[in-house]
Amino acid sequence: MSVHLFGIRHHGPGSARALVAALADLQPDIVLIEGPPEADKVVELAADPEMVPPVALLAYAVDDSTRAAFWPFAVFSPEWQAIRFALAGGVPVRFCDLPAALMFGSSERERGSSIDPLATLAAAGGYDDPERWWDDVIEHRRDGAEPFTVIAEAMGELRRDEQATGREAQREAYMRQTLRKAIKEGFERIAVVCGAWHVPALTLPLPPATHDARILKGLAKRKVACTWVPWTHSRLANASGYGAGVTSPGWYHHLFTAPDQITTRWLTKVARVLRDEDLPVSSAHVIEAVRLAETLAALRERPLAGLSEMTEATRAVLCGGNDVLLELVTREAVVGELLGTVPGDTPQAPVAADLAAQARRLRLKRDPAERVIDLDLRKDNDREKSQLLHRLGILGIDWGVPTSDDRRSQGTFREMWKLAWDPGLEVDLVAAGAHGTTVVGAATTKMLAAAAESSTLAEVTSALERSLLANLADALPALLAGVDTRAAKDADVGHLMAALPALARSARYGDVRGSDTAGLAAVAERMVARVCAGLGRTVHGLDPDAAASVLELIDGVQDATALLSEESREIWLRTLEGLSDRASVPPLIAGRLTRLMLDTSRVDSGEVALRLGRALSPGTATIEAAGYVEGFLAGGGLLLVHDERLLGLVDGWLAGIPDEAFLEVLPLLRRTFGTFAKPERRSIADRARALGGATQVVAVDDDLDAELAASVLPTVARLLGRPTTLVEV
Repeated sequence: MSVHLFGIRHHGPGSARALVAALADLQPDIVLIEGPPEADKVVELAADPEMVPPVALLAYAVDDSTRAAFWPFAVFSPEWQAIRFALAGGVPVRFCDLPAALMFGSSERERGSSIDPLATLAAAGGYDDPERWWDDVIEHRRDGAEPFTVIAEAMGELRRDEQATGREAQREAYMRQTLRKAIKEGFERIAVVCGAWHVPALTLPLPPATHDARILKGLAKRKVACTWVPWTHSRLANASGYGAGVTSPGWYHHLFTAPDQITTRWLTKVARVLRDEDLPVSSAHVIEAVRLAETLAALRERPLAGLSEMTEATRAVLCGGNDVLLELVTREAVVGELLGTVPGDTPQAPVAADLAAQARRLRLKRDPAERVIDLDLRKDNDREKSQLLHRLGILGIDWGVPTSDDRRSQGTFREMWKLAWDPGLEVDLVAAGAHGTTVVGAATTKMLAAAAESSTLAEVTSALERSLLANLADALPALLAGVDTRAAKDADVGHLMAALPALARSARYGDVRGSDTAGLAAVAERMVARVCAGLGRTVHGLDPDAAASVLELIDGVQDATALLSEESREIWLRTLEGLSDRASVPPLIAGRLTRLMLDTSRVDSGEVALRLGRALSPGTATIEAAGYVEGFLAGGGLLLVHDERLLGLVDGWLAGIPDEAFLEVLPLLRRTFGTFAKPERRSIADRARALGGATQVVAVDDDLDAELAASVLPTVARLLGRPTTLVEV
């Protein structure tokens, strides 16, 4: 009987290549691999041609899906190569790490060693960079030399005074128990593939079995399920937070899979990435970059041009010193977004299986690269895609996020979604199983819970809107009843106003998605009537901050009533008309209501000029006048361009503000005029310059230095013979 310990670095291409050669020489009777024993039941799926790495083992507690863990594998992972070697040769393969059932049974976390083995060995070898030392000694070697004996000796020296404790001691105790079992079963040649750090703990002779039994005694267990899921290179990167990650999965994949000419093939790939972005990268660039990388490696006495040499050559030659382009190369090539696949018959959580089936039917591809899709809700397939993505959003599975295109209006029949699949969502799919066995069932359960548990009218109205978008027909009656009940009981007009926009959108556009919106409009119109009855009390005597909050609600209801019946719209506008000139209404709201009355032709421009003149008269406090102007101009600045009388009123008021008061209202003025588009500001300045008032306005472009421009105003004022002020446009 012989035990052969192969200490590897997780996700190391050099380790993987050396391991395959060593296993071929050994021809073991059994292979033990560091990993969760629960995976023994699904390990044979790795032999399926449809299983293409990167993939990961996912283990989760059946009664609490928040207790979950992944064990990722790339094609260059030594463990993956050991699994494929064993399955191809009909050799038994088992996982020998601490079971997930025991890991999830306690809250104890892995404690790191007091020694960084790579850093220590690199320093002994004269390197200041542990990663570069490991690459030179292990990953870049292609001479077939067997490194495992040397690694075992080095780790033995490093661990001479190290005593495993806590979770690490438990893991190594279970590894030894698994090894003893294999020895007892009579296997002659036993191969153990584990992290290099654990090799000294598994070296024969092993400590007494009772020693390990004491370490593992009393550990709590949980029922665990285990399966395979697709993974990505970016998730293998340590930048993703993965503790055993590597800095450059894409580069390591290249090192393992490229048959020859490592440097040339890599820089050709980099050139392709840049060309895909329409950047001018020629064959001459590639040839020069190859020469530079290989020359740098020779100067540094490295066996192969490593990633640092490749990066320097890429920056200098292919990117022209541009670090932004270098970041693109790092993202697309050095890390990469390769997504693996698993066989169709892989065991899955019920919700995950339902999603996979729907995604295939709707031709929604799981792609880790971000892409945007444009859906036409008049088409059955697109509408079902929209409903699926909305249902996933309700479950907290953000495969897609709604987005928009500012260049064109989407209308009510179109939706845009930004899609990017993250393998971590597999855990969220497991968690969704607590609510149902299908996507629609789980989403419906969550919305029914919202109908019962929502404490405010706005919350239940929002849930109703989301359910309509997701077409959760079974949840709508309870949500609609919840809206009606809470609206009838809620005496707070602010709550009703906050809830109205979502309800109005649902009533107007639900039919676009094929949803039943019967009853929604009636509830919304009853709410409008109650808002109109109580709005006068709501806006009375508010301080500026409260007035700003209520103004947002008023704007929301203004938009909502445009989606409801003409009767409701008329009641609302008549209410605003009655409040727009009431003295008790805060200036900010009064200004906004006057503007709304002008925009809806309920008040003519002459009346508006009288109100604005009264609000900006010398007897009005400057801060109140500024508030009125802010509310009045919130609808846009073109009004001042087309109505010279209103512009003159505002211009005259601005010119008459005392110096000490101007500083007080300046933030309000900047906030007001800052919302206007640059062409609007320029047009207002041009019209103001043409006014015959006492003040000359000098328009200054944003790109100019305002302080420097202001320094010439005294001279300009003397030339013009009148006071001059500066306006940024």
